[in-house]
Amino acid sequence: MAFTLATWNINSIRLREPIVRKLLEEEAPDILCLQECKSPVEKIPLDGFRALGYGHMIARGQKGYNGVAILSRLPIEDVGDKDFAALGHARHVAGRLENGVTIHNFYVPAGGDIPDREKNLKFGQKLDYLTEMRDWFHSDRPEKSILVGDLNIAPREDDVWSHKQLLKVVSHTPIEVEHLADTQDAGKWVDITRKDIPEGNLYSWWSYRARDWDAADKGRRLDHVWTTPDISNAGHSSRILRAARGWEKPSDHAPVFATFDL
Repeated sequence: MAFTLATWNINSIRLREPIVRKLLEEEAPDILCLQECKSPVEKIPLDGFRALGYGHMIARGQKGYNGVAILSRLPIEDVGDKDFAALGHARHVAGRLENGVTIHNFYVPAGGDIPDREKNLKFGQKLDYLTEMRDWFHSDRPEKSILVGDLNIAPREDDVWSHKQLLKVVSHTPIEVEHLADTQDAGKWVDITRKDIPEGNLYSWWSYRARDWDAADKGRRLDHVWTTPDISNAGHSSRILRAARGWEKPSDHAPVFATFDL
């Protein structure tokens, strides 16, 4: 079975329903994983997505912030969620396809503005969240799984517009990169995007603060697609739909795609 998957921090699924539908109509991924839905599950505008053929959804939501959802044209079973770091946030949901592949959709905490857990509670929560992810993958080694989402860390030097200038900026600090690497190693996860596109600058997020985000191009690769080693060779055709960052009333993130032959 071949399917294409996309992951996208949508920054309010109700506010940006028109561009979610645009993506589904124009790009037609089989599965779309969304983060930062900012909506209770019952208020997600599912009717419009169903009309486009996406008759399956599993989601976790809360009013006004966080929230994760998986929209699918393929049957998918809800296999639960975990509340890492006991934050009480809707930041993870998992689904299993009929071929046995499990999809984990994550929205890792952003971590605030100050990269110091003593001065910034949110930064400590982010590190604790990643540590508990790591420990989970150590104790229950995933198999035949795909992990996607806004992990809120750009790990490589060419995942940011300026490695030197962002070393002390939350999302690219050495301690965050180390925590993400430990999490990835614990599950032996393979970064499919960088497997397919091993060289060159690659971004999935551009700040709203930039007057002309496209010209300034001060981006970061915060959104990721990983797989377990047993299915990593099945992933291919990775791409980031940069154009979506310029759509009407856009998210500050662009969708990341990969195709799998499983």
